[in-house]
Amino acid sequence: MSLSPPVRQEYEVTLEPFTQSELVRDISLPRRIWQQAWVRKGVILLALAVLWELAARWQNNDLLLPSFLQTANAFIEGVASGELLSKVWISLTVLIKGYLIGIVLAFGLTTLAVSTQLGRDLLSTLTAMFNPLPAIALLPLSLLWFGLGENSLIFVLVHSVLWALALNTYAGFLGVSETQRMAGRNYGLRGLRFVWHILIPAALPSILAGLKIGWAFAWRTLIAAELVFGASSGKGGLGWYIFQNRNELYTDKVFAGLAAVILIGLLVENLLFNTFERLTIKRWGMQR
Repeated sequence: MSLSPPVRQEYEVTLEPFTQSELVRDISLPRRIWQQAWVRKGVILLALAVLWELAARWQNNDLLLPSFLQTANAFIEGVASGELLSKVWISLTVLIKGYLIGIVLAFGLTTLAVSTQLGRDLLSTLTAMFNPLPAIALLPLSLLWFGLGENSLIFVLVHSVLWALALNTYAGFLGVSETQRMAGRNYGLRGLRFVWHILIPAALPSILAGLKIGWAFAWRTLIAAELVFGASSGKGGLGWYIFQNRNELYTDKVFAGLAAVILIGLLVENLLFNTFERLTIKRWGMQR
């Protein structure tokens, strides 16, 4: 006796044609709103503000922890008077100068590193020496070499940007596939043209990560350095604004200055870097 599975009769199921309008109708309005990144981030910020307000009311000591509403009021007054905006302008002016110089030097080092063996040895040696060194630790030397002023700040900013960006850029260059390299060589690209047309577009995700890290390092280094420069020379940007109000026990203004630092970081991240990322690597399918 042979065992065999039962034979099932074949049949077809006719499906209704799928349309995009049906998909839109299936997603409710609240869910569509929640899918917006700025809405979710706004909810997070609102929740943090509520927790801050509750913690301040529970603490009940304005000198130690002013409430969110008190800080917001000090921030609005600082903006309306122009004092806070002038400090922000001073800090950003110095920051952009140091940041741009650091970018130029980083790309110069990495271009040399992908072109020659001596450049690779130079980059690996310098990054091993100086990357672990905190930028703020060079502040006494910068004061000795450049004196009190903008040049000393720019020196420590270049140090904070240079090594992080150089390491990420060089790692991105090394990750470029051999197929892309061969395609560039077949078109006769050499030297700077090879770096500009082949390596930089292919390594753009790593370069953008390095730019973000360099910006974050430079921003916090600047604020920390301005605390010292402000105490020494009586002038400065946001760091000096925070230091001065801390000495005068205006804690709400101290928090307003810190809020300005955070807001500038959020604006740069979401308006500058995210926009550049969306228009380049995400649009090209290099990153999800």
